[in-house]
Amino acid sequence: MSERPPSWAVLGTLVGAPLFIGALIVYVPYVLSGWRFSPPFLGSQLLRWIGATLIIFSVPVVIGFLVQFVREGHGTPVPIAPPQRLVVGGPFRFVRNPSYVAALAALFGQGLLFGSIPVLVYAAMMALAFHAFVVGYEEPTLRRKFGAGYETYCRYVPRWVPRFRRPE
Repeated sequence: MSERPPSWAVLGTLVGAPLFIGALIVYVPYVLSGWRFSPPFLGSQLLRWIGATLIIFSVPVVIGFLVQFVREGHGTPVPIAPPQRLVVGGPFRFVRNPSYVAALAALFGQGLLFGSIPVLVYAAMMALAFHAFVVGYEEPTLRRKFGAGYETYCRYVPRWVPRFRRPE
């Protein structure tokens, strides 16, 4: 059994995660769309169903990411209190950035569900911002902090598109 995560990691996650999730993934799309249904894109109800599915599937990924950051990493998703250990379990087995992937799925899902072009534009802008942050700050920081362990992890786990099978 692994050692217990520090209480500050639990508390920081319980406070920091809802603020981030609430602001970027719930509040901004609500402001942009009012969560009102506009006519579906291309007149297709299928796109609404795809949007709802993206939102639903993003929830367990976000929860799994938060649990792993606390349990395995002994840290929080908040940059001022990052994980102290390299996190490679849970959803991190499939993709290096499960939180960003899930956030984008939820954002694009809301855009499709509500037929909202402003939410889709916001989702695309967030995708660019997340990519710039990951490449410009997170990855260099993780390389410095975790060295060869992180390099090995990067060789086997993709940055953005989840891989559900082991590499050959």
